[in-house]
Amino acid sequence: MAAIIATSLQNAAAADILTVGIPQAIVGLDPHGSRSTERPVQLAAAQAFDTLVLRNGDHFEGRLAISWDNPDPQLLVFHLRPNVKFQDGSPFTAADVKASFDRVVRLNGPLALLFNDVAEVSTQGDETVIFRTRNPSGSLLSSLSLLFVGPAGRMDKRDFWQHPVGTGPFEVRTFAPGQNMEFSANPLYWDGPPKIAILRFRYYPEIVSRITALETGEIDLTWNIPPDQIKEVADDHDLIYRTAESLEYYFDWFNSARKPFDDVRVRQAMWLALDIPKIVKYLFGDMAAVASGPIPRTAFGAALMPAYAYDPDKARRLLSEAGYPRGFATTMQWNHQCCSNIQVLASTMISYWSKIGVRVTPLEKPRAQWQNDFLTLNWDMNLQTNAVLTGDADYALGRLYPCKAGHNGYCNPQLDRLLASAAMTNDLDVRRDLYRQASQIIWDDAVGIFPMDLRVNAAWRKQVRGFAPPADQLPRFYAVSNGKE
Repeated sequence: MAAIIATSLQNAAAADILTVGIPQAIVGLDPHGSRSTERPVQLAAAQAFDTLVLRNGDHFEGRLAISWDNPDPQLLVFHLRPNVKFQDGSPFTAADVKASFDRVVRLNGPLALLFNDVAEVSTQGDETVIFRTRNPSGSLLSSLSLLFVGPAGRMDKRDFWQHPVGTGPFEVRTFAPGQNMEFSANPLYWDGPPKIAILRFRYYPEIVSRITALETGEIDLTWNIPPDQIKEVADDHDLIYRTAESLEYYFDWFNSARKPFDDVRVRQAMWLALDIPKIVKYLFGDMAAVASGPIPRTAFGAALMPAYAYDPDKARRLLSEAGYPRGFATTMQWNHQCCSNIQVLASTMISYWSKIGVRVTPLEKPRAQWQNDFLTLNWDMNLQTNAVLTGDADYALGRLYPCKAGHNGYCNPQLDRLLASAAMTNDLDVRRDLYRQASQIIWDDAVGIFPMDLRVNAAWRKQVRGFAPPADQLPRFYAVSNGKE
């Protein structure tokens, strides 16, 4: 095994090397714990690890599983791909799937909430894994598309996640948290070796530096290009620029456990005070569309909601009815590493709110501080993007809005019942209707402001082949090649 890798690396000078400029820093590699739903973590995991299945539009394709079935509504049985090996040559078995799932649940990170209804995971031999749920489950398959599988008995060992071992197409060679990362091709990959020998991730804190690196050839590919940089990239004859529909959206949550946002009238007033179509048009152009619900229209379970029309007079009346005739002072936080145009979006929203007497102090925070404050509900308003990574409404609505989730101080037992029912049925039409009802509650109660669905874009140098911007903004580079020597 060591000889195979050494030969591959020696030939890397003549083989393809792909250098990618990543828009967010990767600060950890463990896809099971507290960072399990963060896209930078998932981006790295998607290169080094496999999942049982992968969503492809409205369908699922097998990865570590070659097939699956439901012998009864509360059983999901996976038949695993034979002869798969980890990057160190050790065999992959059903025990690894069970150990990875058990670890996600034990660590109780944000991904664990998706699996609350799983009563038991068992194995039959090395090639069969059985998930038994407490109720029929319509969302388990999509949730398992986020379960990255590692080797049983090793994932909790000290330093494992500095140089993890997976079954994926690339092996982690070096990792500097918050900076750069390098992978080498896995010659043992079950679907054949990748088309490139070396994959490098480089993080640029400044967008201008990242775009310059692309134009000069320092990097070969990048994505998440902000609107004010698009023309420069699209007009460069040495680059290819493409866009696609996305599963990502912007939202501004209110902390409903704090005054004044414990009053639905205040939350609605804040939304009515914003001219959302104008904001979207002038700040994001073709890279966004006015949202029609609390999840993007591209996700399963999305439903069309009536727009909050721009009406500052009504917003003032609602504030007065709620006991704030002169407005109030509050704050808005966001992560300084997050999101296209977030600073100018926040400034624009704050300017609109000032016209109804709401004085908002902007709080741009370092990532670690923002995350700690977010998780402890130490905020008034929180602005960020999210992506429905599984493509299923359960990932966003069912994970973020139940009372027990405790993410934003909002609790509605009726909403809980709808979300639980939607997750427990396999009937797609019933699930769609239940998510429509749940979305109506979230929308009408203005749990947050949902201004826009985002498109995804990417640009790459012309010699790069086999890449397209993915809807979840988690590109997988297995099939990508680079023509330069």
